[in-house]
Amino acid sequence: MKKLVAIVVLGAALVGAPVGPAQASGVADAALALGAFAVFSQLFWSPLWARPWYEPAYVTSGPVIYSSPAYSAPAQYYAPPAAPAIQREVVYAQGRYLLFGDGVTTAYQWVWVPNPPPPGSAPQ
Repeated sequence: MKKLVAIVVLGAALVGAPVGPAQASGVADAALALGAFAVFSQLFWSPLWARPWYEPAYVTSGPVIYSSPAYSAPAQYYAPPAAPAIQREVVYAQGRYLLFGDGVTTAYQWVWVPNPPPPGSAPQ
């Protein structure tokens, strides 16, 4: 009974005590509040949520036994299909274009090759 009276008197004294103006402002208030929260949570909330040290963290169902896989033939690897053939000649009535190079080691280059004049015609 004496403890209960002491707690009630202490609570009444703390509630009735006048609170003076705060000396800190801005960031200092936030830091003080965060520090008070950290101390409060460590002292009062952590024991409620903590697990006893002897309680196992997980339960296993026993050892797992693996059997060796059945034999399978080694995988067969195939060469990728060849690149499609490139049309290297485009023919017109007056001549043709020829494509030189492979585009990797040598750049592509189109060359115009005119048709020879028909036989019997004189150059002008």
